[in-house]
Amino acid sequence: MLQILLAAVMLGLLWAVMTIGVYLTFRILGMADLTVEGTIAMGAAIAARAIIGGINPYAATLLAILGGMAAGLVTGLLHTKLKIPALLSGILTMIALYSINLRILGKAILSLLRLETVYTVFGGLSQIPFFADAGIGHLVPVIALGLLCVPAIICILYWFFRTEIGCAIRATGDNPQMSRAQGINTGNMIMLGLVISNGLVALSGALIAQQQSFADIQMGIGSIVIGLASVIIGEVLFGKNSFFSRLVSLVLGAITYRVIIAFVLELGMPANDLKLFTAITVALALSLPELKSYLRPVVTGLKGGAKNARGKWSL
Repeated sequence: MLQILLAAVMLGLLWAVMTIGVYLTFRILGMADLTVEGTIAMGAAIAARAIIGGINPYAATLLAILGGMAAGLVTGLLHTKLKIPALLSGILTMIALYSINLRILGKAILSLLRLETVYTVFGGLSQIPFFADAGIGHLVPVIALGLLCVPAIICILYWFFRTEIGCAIRATGDNPQMSRAQGINTGNMIMLGLVISNGLVALSGALIAQQQSFADIQMGIGSIVIGLASVIIGEVLFGKNSFFSRLVSLVLGAITYRVIIAFVLELGMPANDLKLFTAITVALALSLPELKSYLRPVVTGLKGGAKNARGKWSL
């Protein structure tokens, strides 16, 4: 049970980086950016190809981030300069990235077995007797890096979105017309938001590829739904008061999602049904306000009927 829980925490920390990227476009910019489905695989592909080519893993991860930022910039240009709708811009970039990622990888799957990764520095932690005896030694290096990386990202974003440029991005997402009236170049702010978002998604892809020791051309499929599920779980369970608490809730939401998936698998759900389970969960969560409006008259009617029945019998 401890291994299952810690494995879920480990994956949650890695996917939390992607969740934060999804949040930036979905909640702050107010658009669903499907570029992430290609960007997460792009980050994995660039990092894997660079590591195999002998580049330092940290430099390879930085290259992956830059690749993701470039993908976000392309989506931003399509949307703001060519006036293509945001959803379609993301789809076009995502489709293009499939071919680009396949060229980077050279084949569908690229192995990183027995190669140095960003987790190698923390490899000594796995040899600590307590972790080794508990059978969780292989998880500790990844969790250690995640606990360093994720809080750092939260702090940097919290600082950035309190700067003038960061506030301009948030204002653009909240009210584009008012932002333009205040002299904010909303097109540039949207592009910058997409660049930051997809850079984070690519970072997540690079970290995941190095953790699982391979990069897969298909690893981005369904990632937007996973990100949305983590965002919604975090907001529902852990609140969304201040901006800092929202960022923390995203991480907790990603970890909670992975814990739920781990226990669902443990209960016997086929792995092939996970994406269906996630899609249904997100659909229910997003439609909850509308479902409440439909159910409210029914509940009110039932309460009224019960009250009338009590009054009748009291006579």
